[in-house]
Amino acid sequence: MVLVAFVCALTGLCYAELASMIPIAGSAYTYTYATLGELIAWIIGWDLILEYAGSNMSVSVGFAAHVVDLLDWFGLHPSARWISPAYLPSGLQDLAGNNLYNPGWHFGFNIPAFLIVLIITVILVRGIRESASTNNMMVGFKLIAILIFVFAVIGFIHPSNWHPFMPNGWSGVLTGGSIIFFTYIGFDSVSTAAEECRNPQRDLPIGIIATLVVCTVLYVAVAVCLTGLVPWQSMVGDAAPVVNALKKLSLLPGGHPLYWVRLVVLLGALMGMISSILVYQIGQSRVWFSMSRDGLLPKVFSNVHPLFRTPAFSTWVAGVVVAIPSGLFDIGTLADLSNIGTLFAFVLVSIGVIVLRLRDPHRRRGFVVPGGPKHKRSGTMTLVRVAFGLAVAAVARDLIRFVPWDYLQAVLIVALGIGLLIWLWRTVLLIPWLSVIFCFLLMAGLPIITWYRFLIWLVIGLFIYFLYSRHRSEFARPRATE
Repeated sequence: MVLVAFVCALTGLCYAELASMIPIAGSAYTYTYATLGELIAWIIGWDLILEYAGSNMSVSVGFAAHVVDLLDWFGLHPSARWISPAYLPSGLQDLAGNNLYNPGWHFGFNIPAFLIVLIITVILVRGIRESASTNNMMVGFKLIAILIFVFAVIGFIHPSNWHPFMPNGWSGVLTGGSIIFFTYIGFDSVSTAAEECRNPQRDLPIGIIATLVVCTVLYVAVAVCLTGLVPWQSMVGDAAPVVNALKKLSLLPGGHPLYWVRLVVLLGALMGMISSILVYQIGQSRVWFSMSRDGLLPKVFSNVHPLFRTPAFSTWVAGVVVAIPSGLFDIGTLADLSNIGTLFAFVLVSIGVIVLRLRDPHRRRGFVVPGGPKHKRSGTMTLVRVAFGLAVAAVARDLIRFVPWDYLQAVLIVALGIGLLIWLWRTVLLIPWLSVIFCFLLMAGLPIITWYRFLIWLVIGLFIYFLYSRHRSEFARPRATE
């Protein structure tokens, strides 16, 4: 979680610079379209559709699992066939470990996940206005629920569950970071307020980093408590691990107080997931709307409802695209698609900052990513400087082998490392490059099947672009007259 927060901080700073170059609020698609051109904007827009859709599918499946737990709290037990996905890669077991469904497909449909998306879609079609006070109240309730959980379960933690602390080694840490990456989606919305800050060069980094620090502390606190309550193996494939862990413990001697803690956590989680689905459905439909307005998608996607004044068609399409897979697939499959889509979008945003620093270094920026050259340098000279620095580091490494391992050698290594970092900081755009490297590193931790699905999605998108969008966009007419 700390690794993911670090990567998000790097990307958030890059996102802030790109957003501050455009004097309007918008998404990564909007900023890219105005700065990097149509093709890259199409790729990011198509990728954002996958990101938002995958995130909402994952959250809706988690919502359904919490609804089932809430019904169980009231003593209601609907058929597992209609409250679980049709595709279960790890099968389905009850709390006692009895096998309900074997791994693979089975006849069933996750009705709660399907219904919550459709209900929110109807609300969005009719129109909704977000209230800052209402949003703050919901966030406050969610924070209270998290803190109640953390402090209520301290006495039930078994430290033996933390041994071994990293059962799958560093590869497991990388894979885990890749899997939970989508839980940090939304931090980049802070960066879109670059034009509204009094001092963006100071305020934006503070806002982004403070947001990530608070989220990381809460995530780590919940993860530490949860893995101390029950063995981590019992949570694999579980869409509601916290409330299910509380349910198991509430049935044990002395665990009755957790019965009411479970209800508070359930209500807080449901409220949080409803707000998340609402926000991301708005984001996804607006991406469809924006791409249609620019001519990259059929004009019907940018049609506005005559009565409600909302992009009704794109909202319904976004709702159906999310609702049906939510009823069919498990949370792990959907989360992986969201993760790889988000990471790829962050890679393109970071590369965009690098490209624009070279192509348009004098363009007005409300916020500038710290570090890098203070004036324009040629790409060739930058590569020469980087190559020289790496060569010096390699020679120093070979020389150190002949020195006994003692205090002097340790100091020398630290000094060389600090010196190299300072040199890179002043010579190249270190933060965007680190963002690109770490995003690809996290992408490498995702299953190979997720890469196949993602590449198929990109190929479909490029196929649509070159056969349809390229010939009907607002840039198509200037190309035709050239």
